Amino acid sequence: MRIVLAGQTAGFAFISSAERSQGKKCSSVREKIFSIDYSQQKNRFTCAPYFCYTVGLHIPQAIFLCFAAAIAGTLNAVAGGGSFVSFPALLFTRVPAVVANTTNTVALWPGLAASTVAYLKRLNAPLRVLLPLVVTSVAGGWAGALLLLRTPQHTFLHLVPWLLLGGTLLFAFGNKMRAVAGRAAIIDDLREISWQSILVTSFVELLVSVYGGYFGAGIGFMTLGVLATLGMRDILAMGAIRTLLAAAINAAAVLTFIWAGAVLWPQCTVMIAGSLAGGWFGAHYAQKADPRKMRYIVIGVGLVMSAYFFIATR
Repeated sequence: MRIVLAGQTAGFAFISSAERSQGKKCSSVREKIFSIDYSQQKNRFTCAPYFCYTVGLHIPQAIFLCFAAAIAGTLNAVAGGGSFVSFPALLFTRVPAVVANTTNTVALWPGLAASTVAYLKRLNAPLRVLLPLVVTSVAGGWAGALLLLRTPQHTFLHLVPWLLLGGTLLFAFGNKMRAVAGRAAIIDDLREISWQSILVTSFVELLVSVYGGYFGAGIGFMTLGVLATLGMRDILAMGAIRTLLAAAINAAAVLTFIWAGAVLWPQCTVMIAGSLAGGWFGAHYAQKADPRKMRYIVIGVGLVMSAYFFIATR
């Protein structure tokens, strides 16, 4: 029996095991979407690529998502925290929570990758320090992405307000966390860092990257705190490494989500366009904006979204 979600406009449906065993498919390969296999016996959702029905995206929804992604791209370029806008926007268009998170991650990654390219000239850390951090970031991002895909939809939906609130608090108090971590001894030459410090820092970065692959809001400040424990103080150099590690985490997650078929491409495409436009606008006018005021706006949006989803998921 086929059960279609009431009011669902994203083209999602619950597909019974009987229909899956019959090999039911759509008439076009372009209609591949991320379907949800529902089993009443196990009372849980499992996700798998499947061909069924059409993926609908109405023009008002496309405009709304593009506009939300543009705001997210602008915020990421100026102060960070764009996911507090773009992720709830997908939820408001009735996209299931897990797929909203995967689609949002893929949609915002091109802007993050572009920022990484811009920061490459400031990457002056030695390879013995940078390589372990990149490797653990990729591994953790992949693990976090797999963990997300294995999380039932209804479970993740109830985690959403807590994740938004946690990300908002990290965003709000990240500088203080970095200051506390920064009490470690200052090291002017990263080539003098011991292997023990590199291993400990890489392990902490692994934990950060698992969270980054699973949800990701606030990982920039967590990564700055990790780098501060190494004794780094050059904020521009730290920002370059932070951006590289964030790109590595999200690259692993993006590839995992695409491979699993967990991305709504119509929504993702319009959001990529919006985030790139917003990122260009934010980078162009970043020097005229007040970062402190932008941070307050992001924190306010995060708190409002957290409160809304606490109420909505009761």
